Amino acid sequence: MASIPRVPIGSSTLPLLGFGTAVFPFAASETMKESILHAIKLGYRHIDAASVYNSEQPLGEAITEALGLGLIKSREELFVTSKLWCSDAHPHLVLPALSKTLKNLGLEYLDLYLVHFPVSLKPGSYVVPFDKTELLPMDFKSVWEAMEVCHSLGLAKSIGVSNFSCKKLQDLLATAKIPPAVNQVEMSPLWQQKKLREFCKGKNIHVTAYSPLGGRGTVWGTNEVLGSKILLEIAQAKGKTVAQICLRWILEQGVSVVVKSFNKERIKENMEILDWELSSEESQKIDQIEQQKGFPGHMFVWEEGPYKSIEEFWDGEI
Repeated sequence: MASIPRVPIGSSTLPLLGFGTAVFPFAASETMKESILHAIKLGYRHIDAASVYNSEQPLGEAITEALGLGLIKSREELFVTSKLWCSDAHPHLVLPALSKTLKNLGLEYLDLYLVHFPVSLKPGSYVVPFDKTELLPMDFKSVWEAMEVCHSLGLAKSIGVSNFSCKKLQDLLATAKIPPAVNQVEMSPLWQQKKLREFCKGKNIHVTAYSPLGGRGTVWGTNEVLGSKILLEIAQAKGKTVAQICLRWILEQGVSVVVKSFNKERIKENMEILDWELSSEESQKIDQIEQQKGFPGHMFVWEEGPYKSIEEFWDGEI
């Protein structure tokens, strides 16, 4: 298969197509480890994990096996991302959380460490869904300073955020000594994030897309993406799957993508998007698709919490 192209971020390069590990309910499994190993065998080099997914340990085991089998020559061939969960999004807990993540993975450093959501939870809980009484406002400035310490110690080669709006990024940039390298957000042909992408481009923040196929089967998922008639028509005319059309479209926007599947055939299919292009007519059809956000984020909204409405959580970008 063709090797996956990379984009520079910070002092390293991020593969544009990554392998996701978020499967709901969040639980480690032998299937997860075997799927990661199979993805590495096929040529995936970016693996996206998170502490709340319970995917760090299986990923670490898969990396050890991949090295033992000679699928990769060294850990440096891989780009490993993980995320700081909301209950650890407190200044004094950031470094201990990353240390625990590295221990789970059996690694000395992450290529990318992300603040998972722009909100904190009471420390100690890693359950999703969580009790809304645990929601707390995030001390963005201090949490980001702790992320910068992780970077300066060499424990995270790059640091970034996830699910941040233009406004929240702007607020973060106002005090950040090290700007976020990446903003990982929901993006698909049905949620194209044009305003956010333009903002990030102007600030030299790379955008990574999650749930590019709608995140079916998750608490935040939707069937609308893979069920889109416009995408189906394009796929049939092109002799591709709807999933391949979605993933190829995202790459053509200059955005990297992480896609999760534990089905071996789909893992292979998802990688077969590198040697063809969408026509300008096809791209224009996708541009006209009515926009519909798959993950509204209701779990982070509570009348007594830091965000009283969906509009407030996303700063109107919904």
